[in-house]
Amino acid sequence: MHTTHELSLRTYGPSHGSHAHDHFQVLIGLDGVLEIEVEGRGAGIGAGEALVVAPGDRHDFEARGEGSVCLVLDTTHAPWARCAERAPADAPQLHALARYLAQCMKQPQQSMLALQHGPALLLEAWSPKPSPLPDTRRRSIDWQALTAWARARWHEPLTVSDLAEVACLSPSQFAQRCREEQGVSAMHWLRGLRLAHARELRLDGMGVAETARRTGYRSPSALTAALRRRGV
Repeated sequence: MHTTHELSLRTYGPSHGSHAHDHFQVLIGLDGVLEIEVEGRGAGIGAGEALVVAPGDRHDFEARGEGSVCLVLDTTHAPWARCAERAPADAPQLHALARYLAQCMKQPQQSMLALQHGPALLLEAWSPKPSPLPDTRRRSIDWQALTAWARARWHEPLTVSDLAEVACLSPSQFAQRCREEQGVSAMHWLRGLRLAHARELRLDGMGVAETARRTGYRSPSALTAALRRRGV
């Protein structure tokens, strides 16, 4: 899976917003307070505070008072799944780095370096403890082959157990590995594959009804609703 990053400075106003993403979104407060509710859980992101929104999590947001400014990282990098939803309180290096990157992004000469190196530096500052060495005894998962297997079986009611069986793992082991390596739950990964396939067929000009039939949606309206939820 190709990893993408987008780092930006964003100003939020009092108008209400609500959406979900197919990627992680990391928000680090620089000024003001951004009120945000993620899947029904409320939080406030003030200056020096930070939060990770996982892929697929719907979040509602609006800023208090005169608005809020945040450094925002949109990323598909799976290791962000290891991070707690809210940054640790004792991570001054993270907040100092965020302010430094924000200043760099305002200067044309330094903005490219910030965009190039900022995502990796933010992840390291958020979770400074080294990750344990990979267990080379673990069975590897061929995600590309598993994707092809699933895409050929959208007409079947696929489950985590089905995926685990193909990967020669127990359901619990597969679920854990999917979280670690893909950054989302097994069923969210499967739903993402199904929706991505449907999106490809629609972009190729296939009708909604035929696309729904080929990708296993119960009706054209169900497919349309799924595409709309993801902003397609």
